[in-house]
Amino acid sequence: MTKLDTTRKSAATTRALAAGLVVAMLSGMAAAQIEPAAAPGNAAPVGEAATPRTDGPTTKAVQTAPPDSGSLLPRDLTPWGMFLSADIVVKVVMVGLAVASLVTWTIALAKGLEVFAARRRLRAALRLLTQAPSLAQASRQLGGRGSVVTLLHAALAEVRMSSDISDRQGIKDRIALRLERIEAAAGRRMTRGTGILATIGAIAPFVGLFGTVWGIMNSFIGISRLHTTNLAVVAPGIAEALLATALGLLAAIPAVVIYNMFSRSMAAYRALYGDATAEVLRLASRDLDREASRPDASSSPQPGRWNLTLSAAE
Repeated sequence: MTKLDTTRKSAATTRALAAGLVVAMLSGMAAAQIEPAAAPGNAAPVGEAATPRTDGPTTKAVQTAPPDSGSLLPRDLTPWGMFLSADIVVKVVMVGLAVASLVTWTIALAKGLEVFAARRRLRAALRLLTQAPSLAQASRQLGGRGSVVTLLHAALAEVRMSSDISDRQGIKDRIALRLERIEAAAGRRMTRGTGILATIGAIAPFVGLFGTVWGIMNSFIGISRLHTTNLAVVAPGIAEALLATALGLLAAIPAVVIYNMFSRSMAAYRALYGDATAEVLRLASRDLDREASRPDASSSPQPGRWNLTLSAAE
């Protein structure tokens, strides 16, 4: 046997010993991992030691998990659905604003028709007054109805009560006072009900703002109770608050616009009524001057001097 052969045998033996040592080490490690898990005495400590590392954080995560967004958001986010899910105070605010809007449009319809019809009658009566030669003829043409007829009756009544007075200027002044009071009463009667529009237009935005503040306050209360800033908690209250604001504006804006329209219409009505008053006063002045310029009229005052105009009217 040569020296080379001896070296090769020694190397082979060394490799075999190394492989056996590695296999033995691996077998020992595997046995060490399996034996504690299978041993009954060591099972409990391992379980007890593992429990704080695994179950503790899991339980804490479950406790601090935010609520489900689907369970907090209402199913119906339409205006009617938000009204049904709103707080009782917000509901009262919404109902009040809805009633105010209904009152606004009711007054707009009723008063609009009233003003239109009154201005139409007044224009027709004004045309007749312009063409009438005397109070008596104007009274016969107009008949017994209308606000202008009230002016004619007041003028004729003053002439009747002043039949024993020869001062024509004094009679004209008293007729003018009567007509002025009737004109003021007609203006007040026509503006009746429009004050409600001004009130609604002034306070409806603030009522809606109250509903807004209340809804936002409920949103913050929900955040405090659930200990979360999730949008699902805040969204319903904010939606209700914005709906209350929208209803406030919906009630206030038409009320202000309609009130301004009625203000212009009332000014035009008063102007027409003032023209009618001037025409009645002109006719009364003409009748008084015509009666005073009669050929049989004397310079001394006589009882019943102005009765000719009244008898013609009657």
